[in-house]
Amino acid sequence: MNPAGVPEQLRRASAITKKDIRIYYAKKSVLIFGIFLPIFLFLAFFMGSRQLPLAFLLPGLVGVTLLFTATAISPAIFSWEGRHGTLERLVSCPVSTEAIVLGDMIASILFGIGITIITVFIGLALGLSILHGITMIASIILAACCFSAIGMLLAVPPTNEPSTPMMLSLLIKFPFIFISGVFVPLEQLPSWGLALSTCSPLTYFTDLVRYSFTGEHFFPVTVDMIILGLFTLMFTTGTMYLHKRTMPKRI
Repeated sequence: MNPAGVPEQLRRASAITKKDIRIYYAKKSVLIFGIFLPIFLFLAFFMGSRQLPLAFLLPGLVGVTLLFTATAISPAIFSWEGRHGTLERLVSCPVSTEAIVLGDMIASILFGIGITIITVFIGLALGLSILHGITMIASIILAACCFSAIGMLLAVPPTNEPSTPMMLSLLIKFPFIFISGVFVPLEQLPSWGLALSTCSPLTYFTDLVRYSFTGEHFFPVTVDMIILGLFTLMFTTGTMYLHKRTMPKRI
C-alpha cells in the first residue's frame, strides 16, 4: 500500500466494509448461523455436563460465538466476488489489495463483535456478572481481529467455488472447539491435548473471557493477551502477503 495514499485507501476499505455488511452479513441465514449454532453447541454440552457450572460454560459460548461469526462469511467473499465478476471490477479500481482485504476483515470484525455482545448479555441475564470489564472488551476486540484474519487466510486459495473455503473453515473451527478448553477444562485434557491447545488462539480468548466473568484463569492474563496479539499479528501479516500473491490468479 502506497504510504502517500493510506488515508484514501482506508476510505475505500471502509466502503468495501459497508458493501460487505449490506450484501453478505445482513442476511437472516448468516445471523441464524452465527447465533443459533453456538447456542445449540452450548446447550448440548450444558445438558450433558451438568457438573460444570454455568460460569465455566458461558465463556466457552462467547468464544465459540466470536469464532463462528468472525469467520462466517469472510472465507467465501473472494470466491463469491470472483464467480459474479465483481472482483475484477473492484481490482480495476484504484484500490490496493491490502485495502480490499482490510475492508473484508473490518466487516467480519464488526459482525463478530456485534453478535458476541449479544452472547455476553445472555450471560448477564442468566445471573453472571462481569468482574473485569476492560479485559473483556480488549479481549473481544483483539480476538475478533484474530479470527477475522483467520477467515481471510482461509480465502487465500484462488477458487471461485465458495464451498471450498467454507469446508476448510469448518474443518479448522470444530477441532478448535475441542482443544481450546471451551467446554472441557484445560486441566482435564491429556498432555498431548494441552500441547495442542496452546496452538489455538481460541484457548487464550476463552481463558480471558472466563477470567472476566469469574476471576479464574489457566494462563496468566498478560500471557493470554500477548499470545493472542501475536496470533493476530501473524495471521494478519500472512493474510495481506498471501492475498497480494494470489490476487492476479483470480482475475
